[in-house]
Amino acid sequence: MRGQLKILVVDDSAFMRLLISDLISEDPELEVVGTATNGLDAAEKVSQLNPDVVVLDLNMGEYDGLFAVKAIMKEKPTPILILSSVGNTNLDPIFEALKYGAVDYMNKPNRNSSKMRTMHAELISKIKSASRAKPRSSVEDLSPAITEQASHGSNYELIVIGASTGGPSAIERVIRDLPQNFDIPIVICQHMPSSFIAPFVNRLDSLTKLKVSLGTNSMHLLRGSVTVCPGVANMIVTEKRKEKVLDFTEEQFREYNNPSINAMMLSVARVYGDKAVGVLLTGMGKDGVRGLKAIKDAGGFTIAQDENSSIIYGMPKVAVENQAVSISLDVKNIGDHFVNKL
Repeated sequence: MRGQLKILVVDDSAFMRLLISDLISEDPELEVVGTATNGLDAAEKVSQLNPDVVVLDLNMGEYDGLFAVKAIMKEKPTPILILSSVGNTNLDPIFEALKYGAVDYMNKPNRNSSKMRTMHAELISKIKSASRAKPRSSVEDLSPAITEQASHGSNYELIVIGASTGGPSAIERVIRDLPQNFDIPIVICQHMPSSFIAPFVNRLDSLTKLKVSLGTNSMHLLRGSVTVCPGVANMIVTEKRKEKVLDFTEEQFREYNNPSINAMMLSVARVYGDKAVGVLLTGMGKDGVRGLKAIKDAGGFTIAQDENSSIIYGMPKVAVENQAVSISLDVKNIGDHFVNKL
């Protein structure tokens, strides 16, 4: 069939290679063009078969999935979807794979065909989404982190950042670049399974001298803090007894829920008005566009990650098209803009 996406399946289990290949092949738009048993085999097969997407396990012995990600991104950059059970116990290898260029991730049940089949629709959706990605390693072109904030005062009281596919590495880059004395509170809303968010918070906290924590009900947004929205509900900012605090809303949003970028950004526009900065990073879909536009319309400043540095130029593109963006920046320049231009 013309127009089919070519998929390479990489797993050291023959059973899982067959099962995953069968699930993928059920979709007429996808074709499994080959399989590989380890990271070295995967890198060689990518060169031979030129797949559109690699579906890759991480835990494969000497030549593991991280070896494959590094080799593929060096020799023939290709969208990679991590499908691995390692995320059920340790998310660090997944975040490392994303840093080195993998596009997205899914947890794989341990040799359980029935559970794997319940993930069929999500697997197909993520493969098709990954095929639209522009793969790149976030470890490329890393300039030295900013060590001291400029002495001028800021007109802004809160920065809210939204991201989806490709976002973890982009967020790491932005936060890593901020100095210890950066004093504008930051709230981050990243599309991510709820179980991934706490480890992501811990990872961010290890990369910066700022304090990174998980958002909780009634939490105050303090200067120099970085707060990540949990994935159990839609978080917002509200005013209680003349104090700005975090809260949850039962309102559902058509673009995405738990956590909804629009939920957070729309509330920030209401509460902070022209004292807010909104940032929309890489990702599929339209979540965050309405919220970013609301911040801009309220007199706040808005930033979109530019096309060249986005893994998937989806949400930022729609924001630009809807006149919701004050400026588009390469992700490597966003932290500097926070420090020296706000």
